[in-house]
Amino acid sequence: MAETQFTDAIALLKADHRKVEELFEKFEATSSKDRKQKLAHEICTELKIHTLIEEEIFYPAFRGRIEDATLDEAYVEHDGAKVLINDIEAGAPDDAFYDAKVKVLSEEIKHHVHEEEMPSEGMFAQCRKTDVDLVALRDAMMARKKELKAQAQSSGLPAAKATAVNLLAA
Repeated sequence: MAETQFTDAIALLKADHRKVEELFEKFEATSSKDRKQKLAHEICTELKIHTLIEEEIFYPAFRGRIEDATLDEAYVEHDGAKVLINDIEAGAPDDAFYDAKVKVLSEEIKHHVHEEEMPSEGMFAQCRKTDVDLVALRDAMMARKKELKAQAQSSGLPAAKATAVNLLAA
């Protein structure tokens, strides 16, 4: 995935959104427990990487430049998704509520994506109106994403950790 494939940081994040939406659709369409397990793991890995690059690089770049409430809500939405991600990763398709947890995660992510991508007042629209260099941000996010993907392949990613609570303590 060449860095120039995405015009800027927002294009990179939107591509991540489309990929995860596609994975959720595949999960919904299959009845194979093995396939569900693989897809759920892929969904969780993609979301963990995506939330990390947003929380470590993208969101901090816009603190004080867009509405604080928009960023705060995004962190809290991530934290809600992380609870489900950890539950899904600890479980298996035979477990009670497994499919329901993936479905609710899908719905939470759809809401979050809508909040970010909403024309004119969404997070991405607000970000485009700032002076932040979205190409430099893309490059930093791509580098971090590459590191996280390598970690996921070699040793796996750790459980997702809540961020909003940690921000309050800072």
